[in-house]
Amino acid sequence: MIIPSAAEAILIDLAGVLYNDDRPVPGAVDALIALRASGMAIRFLTNTTRSPRQRIVAKLSRMGFAVEAEEIQTAVLATRNFVEQRKLHPHYLVHPDILGEIGRSHTDPDAVVIGDAGRHFTYQALNSVFRLLMRGLPFIAMARNRYFMQKDGLSLDLGGFIAGLEFSSGRRAELVGKPAAHFFHGALDTLGVAPGQAVLIGDDLTDDIGGAQSAGIAGILVRTGKFQATDELHPQVKPAIIVDDFPAAVSALLAD
Repeated sequence: MIIPSAAEAILIDLAGVLYNDDRPVPGAVDALIALRASGMAIRFLTNTTRSPRQRIVAKLSRMGFAVEAEEIQTAVLATRNFVEQRKLHPHYLVHPDILGEIGRSHTDPDAVVIGDAGRHFTYQALNSVFRLLMRGLPFIAMARNRYFMQKDGLSLDLGGFIAGLEFSSGRRAELVGKPAAHFFHGALDTLGVAPGQAVLIGDDLTDDIGGAQSAGIAGILVRTGKFQATDELHPQVKPAIIVDDFPAAVSALLAD
C-alpha cells in the first residue's frame, strides 16, 4: 500500500514509536508537535493490557508528550466495549492494575477474557481458564503480542500464553486488539475518517503494519522498539515506507 497523498488521520503506536521503556525517542516530542500543527487528526494506539489509560497519559506527560486520554485507543477499552456490546459476564485473567477499567470476574461466567497478567500467569490461574474453555465458554483475547521491549531486552508477552491455552483446549481465541481490523477501524470511527485516508506509524511489522494493511490502512514502519533487521525482508508484509524513527516518519508525511 502507498501513503495517501492527502492523509486525514495518523494512527500512532506508542511503545517503540514515541518512546522506548521510559525514554522518549530523540526528537519525538517536537515531531508530535509539528504533526499536530499540520492539522491532521491523530489517535494513539496501544496493545498494552497492563496499564489503565490515565497511567499511560501520565507516563507520556512525564516524557514531555501532550496527549489526552480520549485520544488513546487501548486494547483494554476496546475489550470492555466488546464485552458490553455482547452482554457478556466474563471470567478475567488480567493484570490487577486494569481491573478498574475492565471490571472483575463474575462468579458464574459465560466467557473467558485474557490480558497480559505478567507474574499473575500462575499455573493455577491458567488452569482455571483452561477448565472454563473445556466447558465450551467463548475465548476472548485482548491482544496477541509475541513480545515487548524492556530495559534489559525483549520479554515474553501475552501471545505465548494464548497459544498454549489454544493448544490444550482446542479452542481458538477471538482477538480484540491489534492486529484485528475492528481495533483500527474503531479508532478511525471516532474521527470520522475512512481507512484509505489514514496512515499508521508502528514498530511491529505484523501487529502494527500487517494489521493496518489488512484494515485498509497504509503503514510506516520505524526502526525502533520491536523492529528487527529481518523485518525489511518479510515476504508478505511490505510497509509503505521504512524509516529510522518517529521524527523521520513525520518528516515523510509533511514533505508534501
